Amino acid sequence: MHAAAPSGSTADGPPHPTAPGPHPPAPHAPTAHASNATPGTGSPGTPAHPAAADPHPSAPTAHTAHASNATPGTPAHPAAAHPHPPAPSAHTAPASDAASADRPTPSPGAPAQAGAAPTGAQGAPVQGQPAASAAPSAGVRLDRRAPAEGAGGGDDYPLQAPDPRVAAEPAAVCVACRAGRVDDDGYCENCGHAQPRERDHMEQECGPVAAVSDRGLRHHRNEDAFAVGTTALPDGSPVSVAVVCDGVSSATRPDEASLAASRAANASLLDALPRGTHPQQAMHEAILAASEAVNALAGEQPAEAGEHAPQQNAPACTIVGAVVTAGLLVVGWVGDSRAYWIPVDRSPAVRLTEDDSWAAQMVAAGLMGEAEAYADHRAHAITGWLGADAYELEPHTAAFKPDRPGVVVVCTDGLWNYAESADEMAEAVPADAAARPLHAARVLVGHALDGGGHDNVTVALVPFPAVPQGAGSA
Repeated sequence: MHAAAPSGSTADGPPHPTAPGPHPPAPHAPTAHASNATPGTGSPGTPAHPAAADPHPSAPTAHTAHASNATPGTPAHPAAAHPHPPAPSAHTAPASDAASADRPTPSPGAPAQAGAAPTGAQGAPVQGQPAASAAPSAGVRLDRRAPAEGAGGGDDYPLQAPDPRVAAEPAAVCVACRAGRVDDDGYCENCGHAQPRERDHMEQECGPVAAVSDRGLRHHRNEDAFAVGTTALPDGSPVSVAVVCDGVSSATRPDEASLAASRAANASLLDALPRGTHPQQAMHEAILAASEAVNALAGEQPAEAGEHAPQQNAPACTIVGAVVTAGLLVVGWVGDSRAYWIPVDRSPAVRLTEDDSWAAQMVAAGLMGEAEAYADHRAHAITGWLGADAYELEPHTAAFKPDRPGVVVVCTDGLWNYAESADEMAEAVPADAAARPLHAARVLVGHALDGGGHDNVTVALVPFPAVPQGAGSA
């Protein structure tokens, strides 16, 4: 930028007197450094431009030279070569500043303009820095405001100030190393650790119902999903609903299948029950609705999967659900996700569902004992599921009338693999599960993780109220 010492003085000494006579010699360039003469570095009251200090100077003085382009012995201003230089007007900028004469004049105390030499303490120039160039740099200027409309300065492109109302989002930090930045793909740039996704751990509490789902310790994503809700029957009595789904890992997009099925079944139940549909019929219809939702995903295959028919490797999942009213417990399922009945006195605890699996078929056919069948590597091969490639959909439903209060455990095999029998599940369920279902669900997920967490883990707990009716199937 242009440097000019305050009128009547230079930074290093008194002003050079002008030579008498008609041919004044060329004024000497000021010895002040450009960084010391930047407007705004003087004390308050110093004129903003040296030309404004004296409305009628008799001849140009040393302060009219520019430190960045004045050479000793050379006229610092074109007017100095004329024998009778006209007196500059009080409102006339130096010739070399004519290109920017329309700039707003900085007020005293304004920050140093860009292009001036960097300054050290108390305005001393930084060692090793060259003097500022007189020629304005091209591009965006940071040292001046935008010119008024209709004014010159078409080469100025003002920099838009940031909106103070919009806070910059902090960069995501890795949860593992606490130092690396997280890429858009969800991995740390520093240690490469995958960051938690929204479905890696989910919890929900809705009235007396609660559910928890976790990715587990071995899987890269959570392919389980759940949905819980409450509504009222036509007579005003409350009803609780829980649905749990487990995506089939060997199928495409199993996480989408489980999410679509759980949402569709839950919506169907919450719509049918207030209209007076019997809970067991409502459960049957909910499973059909879930099946339709999963089937619809087969027609949404990505382009790269176009060579595969929808019937081959279509999205698929299992489902299990429970409906609890004041005196009735209804369960429904397809696949190997399960429901358990755990009474408050823990006796007797009962498994309410039968798996659609290879192991269950072997046991039902009398070909293997239960322990032997479930120890086989084919044990968890399912024979029933929701999906466009399912052989035949056979929704299972059952209704019960418990004679005592308790809690219904609705879960995927990620939990029951670590508490397979009803008695083992009863031991894992906290004693206060009916009063604190969310806490109990967290405890059960922790039980599976402590056991190895080889699969996704999802569990929903539905408390059953005390009723004076006798037990039995409805």
